[in-house]
Amino acid sequence: MILASVLALPVMAATAVVLAALRRRRGMPVRIAWWRSVAEVGAVAGTLPWIWMILTPREAPRRVHLTPFRDLLAQLSDPGTAVVQIGGNLAVFAALGFFAPIRWPALAGPGRLFVAGAVGSTLVELAQYAFDLGRVSSVDDVLVNAAGATLAGFLSRRWWGEGADRMICVC
Repeated sequence: MILASVLALPVMAATAVVLAALRRRRGMPVRIAWWRSVAEVGAVAGTLPWIWMILTPREAPRRVHLTPFRDLLAQLSDPGTAVVQIGGNLAVFAALGFFAPIRWPALAGPGRLFVAGAVGSTLVELAQYAFDLGRVSSVDDVLVNAAGATLAGFLSRRWWGEGADRMICVC
């Protein structure tokens, strides 16, 4: 997944350049065109590889865990598992959490980012179950994915003003 993401960097950069150029043709100011284009490409390119990995079928029965913190406590009993599982779940919607408030100022704020991450994660967990992918659909995954979106959003907070205060809706 990391290798594929690195190899896709030129495509992502080219996509941002093309999007910014198209926005400039429609009269959008240069700064706004670039912020929006980079934020959109970053959110999509940083989230899709994780979703692809999560929706890859496994040879196992599907399971559902609806008791909050059950999986987290089990994962914490093994440090190696905790790092991989919790770290991975924090990363799933991190790019979305980082870039969304820059691109869509209405999502700026920890509560809104948490809800956006939770909604996205719930859809992924439902897809895992509905498509019988041999994975565990867990409420803990939803909570940790949403926390990852929120925490990553805080990392981009200094740029929220670029969207919220200065972006004019010239769509």
